[in-house]
Amino acid sequence: MTIAAPLNPLPVSFRPKQRLGFNTRVSFNDEAGPAQGLRDGIELFKEAERLAYQSGWAYQRHFDHYLSSPLPFFAAAGQHTKHINLGSAVIPMRYQDPILLAEAAGTTDLLIDGRLELAISTGANAAFDAVFGTVDTDARTEAKRRQARFLSAIAGEVLHTVVSPGQGAPQGAELRVTPHSPTLRSRIRQGSASLSSAVQAAELGIGLISGTVQHGQAEGETFGQYQARIIETFRTTWLTIWGTEPPPVAVAASILVGTTAELREKYAAYDLERRTIGIAASRPKGALAPPSQPVGAQISPVFQGTPDQVIEAVFNDPGLAAADEVVLFLPPAFGLAENVRLLTDLAETVAPALGWSPAL
Repeated sequence: MTIAAPLNPLPVSFRPKQRLGFNTRVSFNDEAGPAQGLRDGIELFKEAERLAYQSGWAYQRHFDHYLSSPLPFFAAAGQHTKHINLGSAVIPMRYQDPILLAEAAGTTDLLIDGRLELAISTGANAAFDAVFGTVDTDARTEAKRRQARFLSAIAGEVLHTVVSPGQGAPQGAELRVTPHSPTLRSRIRQGSASLSSAVQAAELGIGLISGTVQHGQAEGETFGQYQARIIETFRTTWLTIWGTEPPPVAVAASILVGTTAELREKYAAYDLERRTIGIAASRPKGALAPPSQPVGAQISPVFQGTPDQVIEAVFNDPGLAAADEVVLFLPPAFGLAENVRLLTDLAETVAPALGWSPAL
């Protein structure tokens, strides 16, 4: 792989990108089946590591043609890679047992030598109560409760002290999650779609990753403008509470570099599809039709065109300018070869101009 040096200095307001990542759904279609989709997912992580990407992220989605259980997948992908960090973007906490998740996360992190990054969300996701069971409070409150319990568990805190016989351990035993990965908590992020989630992340002392759907923006505020405001809110709140430099912020974005006329036509069609039907765009054959896009929500733009056009568009986007790490959002219906092409073209033609240096 050849990485070209940036030809021009970065704009003054543009943060050099410390890391380059990608986000995949690890999807499958009815023709090839789920086993092939999982194998292709592992191959994608291997190719990304070869291209010097520092992070790879996979989304969790239940009951559909996508990855439903990220941690076993990361444990497997980690056996085929050595350097790239593996992360979930995102795991909704509403339907997670926080202790079981902490056990699985600790086990996975130790198996892959401390390369796990978990992004979790506490949005008002209560779509599958009929399967997972209802709760006494609202979905967001329950998700926050489970998030707090999860963070305590992975931090190694005492979860229960045995006070009487018959509790599975000697009296006086302090029960903590095992196996324990001591540094895992420092690699937890909040998936953010609003100002309130950015504040929540800073208050909890965890990192931030901003995704491709937002809500709560001001009237007339663009996606990038609101994203930049979310990031600034996170950093300001962090400094106020902790008095230290906030952790790097990652931003997921559709950055499709068309190095040929044929690719530019393909990516322009995807852009039109995404602007026309929103979150329903690019779905593998057999996938469920998504729910309606929430009222008031907006989705991120697609940055597509020639390498020079894409570089200019990224420079001019306030959200991407404010980020420390760019995470390439891969269209879910694209196959392995198409995704590898996207990873390659971004790394070789655009990322160096954004200040990115490949992993050593």
